[in-house]
Amino acid sequence: MSGYRVGVDIGGTFTDIVLLGDTGEILTRKVSSTVDNYARAISDGLAATFAEAGIAPSEIEEVLHGTTVASNAILELKGARTGLITTRGFRDLLELRLLRMPRLYDLGWVKPPMLVERFLRMEVTERIGADGSVVTPLDEAEVADAVDRLVGEGVEAISVCLLHSYANPAHEMRIKEIVAERAPGMVLSVSSEVLPEIKEYERTSTTVINAYVKPVVGSYLKSLIGDLDRIEVKAPLLLMQSNGGLTTAEVAAELPMNIVESGPAAGVVGAQQLARRVGFDKVISFDMGGTTAKASLVEDGDVTRAEEYSVGGGIMIGSRLMSGAGYALKVPAIDLAEVGAGGGSIISIDAGGVPQVGPQSAGSFPGPVCYDLGGTEPTVTDANVVLGYINPEHLAGGSVKLRSDKSKAALTEKVAEPLGLSPERAAYGAHLVAASNMIRAIKAVSSERGRDPREYALVAFGGNGPLFAAGMARSLMVAKVIVPPQAGVFSSVGLLYCDVEYHFPKTFRQLVGDIDPSALREATAALEAQARERLAADGFSGDAVELKWTAKLHYRGQAYELAVPLPAIGPGFAAAAAEAYGAEHERTYGHRAGDDEPVELVSLNLAARGLLEAARSIAKQDLASGLAEPTSRRAYFGPDYGWMETPILKRGHLATPYAGPVIVEEYDCTCVVPPGMTAALDEFGDIIIDTGVNA
Repeated sequence: MSGYRVGVDIGGTFTDIVLLGDTGEILTRKVSSTVDNYARAISDGLAATFAEAGIAPSEIEEVLHGTTVASNAILELKGARTGLITTRGFRDLLELRLLRMPRLYDLGWVKPPMLVERFLRMEVTERIGADGSVVTPLDEAEVADAVDRLVGEGVEAISVCLLHSYANPAHEMRIKEIVAERAPGMVLSVSSEVLPEIKEYERTSTTVINAYVKPVVGSYLKSLIGDLDRIEVKAPLLLMQSNGGLTTAEVAAELPMNIVESGPAAGVVGAQQLARRVGFDKVISFDMGGTTAKASLVEDGDVTRAEEYSVGGGIMIGSRLMSGAGYALKVPAIDLAEVGAGGGSIISIDAGGVPQVGPQSAGSFPGPVCYDLGGTEPTVTDANVVLGYINPEHLAGGSVKLRSDKSKAALTEKVAEPLGLSPERAAYGAHLVAASNMIRAIKAVSSERGRDPREYALVAFGGNGPLFAAGMARSLMVAKVIVPPQAGVFSSVGLLYCDVEYHFPKTFRQLVGDIDPSALREATAALEAQARERLAADGFSGDAVELKWTAKLHYRGQAYELAVPLPAIGPGFAAAAAEAYGAEHERTYGHRAGDDEPVELVSLNLAARGLLEAARSIAKQDLASGLAEPTSRRAYFGPDYGWMETPILKRGHLATPYAGPVIVEEYDCTCVVPPGMTAALDEFGDIIIDTGVNA
């Protein structure tokens, strides 16, 4: 009996399911997301796949899952009613934030609503010094009163964040005991356990977010496990984290802050593996689904990570350096830029008569007008149907029937006629507007990070990524586009390449020239012991454990730091650390300080990975057999080319190179190769598009 690993990724429109067998055989399925209960789409989709493929539930060995449940709870403000206990004088820290304006000159910009209302933020008398000494003892009577008041207000979760608790958690631990005594069973998040790092605002915000989504994530995981039990799947459930690693369902329920950006991360890991396989050192991953589009970088075989990000902040169109629009979350995460542009993004005309695409989405229900489920607003998918890029009759191998006539009617009424354009010109304009929105996301992770996109290949996936990628690449002067097999469900495929991974931070603030090596070794030894203990609880030890150290440093007086690999601890540590930081500073910002500028170590971070022993290789598919003769249909490629009779191919046809225009239709996505470009298969079955530009 063969075993299967399951990768499941939930999007705003579709839920993607991939089964990978021990011998490399792969099965894929795309089903509409069930927004009222996301778990139901997973269990129903798996049950249908089992029935069609003749697979017994007992053959499932692991279920790997990327979910948007935590991020949706924050974006929709549907998390738990949460209280906060903090040091006297710091009640309004969440509201003051970092005093940043994400939109320059916009006097009407309003901060997002607080996740903890002011009357639920309680102050207690206590003070820990920055060196860990007790300046003012904890007033336990005030703590008891604060807990009683929060319980009386009906809170479902309590967060605790005291000043300098990263240096000495004694007061927070005592509050934890008092909460357990006076409110047994209360959901609790304590900052010294959640994020034992310097910077009180980021630490408070992260702790509050963890408490806010904890009941929601816990309820979802309980429901999902129950649904898997219903279809007799007893395999372990592992959740994708924002950092690109997996974690157990038990840890995810306790620290859900780590899975807020769970969904998009898996696709980047898949792009990382693809880059290694095809021999590209630098790639940009581009994932466009039904609701959003995401971009990220893979450099020298490694994903790029951000040390913190804003949930719900989107990307700052002028610069990603202007943050503050969302809720600060200080956990390692794959560095993604995300925009509200997907196949379901609604096309509209603003008050000034300018066409707009998104961020509002038609979702999976009612969906685009062509779904014929009651949608009335034209979407990007409707525009692509009108242009002839998408099969006018169906999607997903026929499981989603389309009405192209309704797409054209809606686009004509809502967009073309008000602008005085033909339907195809209006549709092409909307297509270009959507592409320009997504190009901003790519620039946000490349040129705005000091990277030249012309030096990269573009890996396109998601249900709509391959449809837009070639045109976007040409605009960015990117020479190559790679469309992997199973591109439409590639985030689920990426899950199959992930390992269990945890990050352990610790503040260690000192000028590098003054560091005592023995003290630094003691700090790293304590983190390593903590990491090995966590991985051992998940069943990993010995050669199955991989450790990677980084250090966050800055020039003395700087407010923000950069992460570099931790140099060897010894006589040359200070010089090596200063040089590593200077080089990274120059790479990121274009300059560095002189050699006499003091460099300060701020914190240590240990990334501990548990290596899964499981089938990772997908067997090469026979793409050539059973190919029918290519068909064709008319497609519109802008005023320069107009309507062109365009070959409609399957992936296997590209064993012989084709010059554009070409449209490749697959079960899970559509790939468009515009005029002036060529497309062919490589030895792995990837579509390689040559955009015709010189990188």
